[in-house]
Amino acid sequence: MFKRRDNRESRELAERNPFGYSDWMLSVLIETRNDEEGLARTLASLIGGAVEGVVRDVIVCDHGSTDQTHKVADHAGCVWLPGIGLATAIHQAKGEWLLFVQPGARLLDGWVDGATGHMAKATMAARFARARSSRTPFFSRMLTRPSPLAQGLLISKARALALSKAAANSEALARGLGVKTLSAEIAPAPLK
Repeated sequence: MFKRRDNRESRELAERNPFGYSDWMLSVLIETRNDEEGLARTLASLIGGAVEGVVRDVIVCDHGSTDQTHKVADHAGCVWLPGIGLATAIHQAKGEWLLFVQPGARLLDGWVDGATGHMAKATMAARFARARSSRTPFFSRMLTRPSPLAQGLLISKARALALSKAAANSEALARGLGVKTLSAEIAPAPLK
């Protein structure tokens, strides 16, 4: 279930960073509107990344929620940005890499290794593999168009800033973008 590192790889990591924290940190951006339960589910799946020192900050961009979404974000220690544009949110992010996720999506075990491995080796954007338990049948995939963020989006901050000039929101930023699919899995947010 857990991927074991060989001794050479473990020694190299320990020499680079003796405290075990990742050299690659990312900011998570979540756009919400009246989705307190989904936000809580997504934030819970990010805890492992925060403990390992990979998640530097979580930014919740709210678009007019009237429920308790702001309280969920506040209790979790997120940066709450109501009614601002995508470019401003990206500028606020502290990490050099950004992870865009839909509220309700859950990153599954092993996502930290997949994300840090990609950030260390690549410059192109990536998304997570759809979890086996949430894969849709072939004909359903042919008839419906999935959200561009259904599998998340891991992208460098510099690239996201360049793309945000022409994108109104994170889905527009991810649409049509050539990405690599990581082996780490995500359970996409349920359809509303």
